Amino acid sequence: MHYDWWQWTLLALGAGIVGFSKTGIPGFGILFVAVFANVMPARQATGVVLPLLMFGDLFSVVLYRRHLEWRQVWRLFPWTFAGVVLGWLALGRINDAQTTRLVGGILAFMLGLHVWRRASSVEGGGQDALSLHATPVLAATCGVLAGFTTLVANAAGPVMVLYLLSMRLGKMEFLGTSAAFFLLLNWTKVPFVLQLGLINTDSLALNLWLAPAVIGGALLGRWVIGRIEQKHFENTALALTAAATVKLLVF
Repeated sequence: MHYDWWQWTLLALGAGIVGFSKTGIPGFGILFVAVFANVMPARQATGVVLPLLMFGDLFSVVLYRRHLEWRQVWRLFPWTFAGVVLGWLALGRINDAQTTRLVGGILAFMLGLHVWRRASSVEGGGQDALSLHATPVLAATCGVLAGFTTLVANAAGPVMVLYLLSMRLGKMEFLGTSAAFFLLLNWTKVPFVLQLGLINTDSLALNLWLAPAVIGGALLGRWVIGRIEQKHFENTALALTAAATVKLLVF
């Protein structure tokens, strides 16, 4: 591991954001993808980030285990596994630039769908026109997209933000459900990432150096979430998801 001081600074910042996104504002998750991309290639970053995510998942589940809704997790997970398989098949066939544009396009579609659903809810006096008819379809779609995007770019976070916001969960239920889902998802990814050679002794050594930053970020996130209102929580998560989408499509 031969990094300059500024690269180590970015790596520590990215690891801190991993922890913060698990216990605080979930939309921040896409930021660590951008941070790591400035230090190493996207494929290499996938192998480094995954163990950090798994470490952050453990903190998040412990902190929010009383608030998780398993019904939402099991509704998504079979479809998510199918998406992981699709991502594994695609990862060896598309380059980093193609991966970035593809994930950005997927997020743009999901963001547009969520904004339309929210507008429909306002016009309908609070009743979401799609909530009674499209939830199974939405769960299947988001599950596959979450699985695909998490393997090719560690970017399932924004997909899950949009799905869980559409389910109208409270902030604590949002974080608890998200924690359990990603704990299962990230462990499911391990055999695929190992097969691709993205996790190795060098990447695991780097994980050990960065683990304290994950802990620090997770503790900060827990402090912040107790001081933010539900409306601000939702709007911040949505705004960060929109920013992530623009970044992937434009830059």
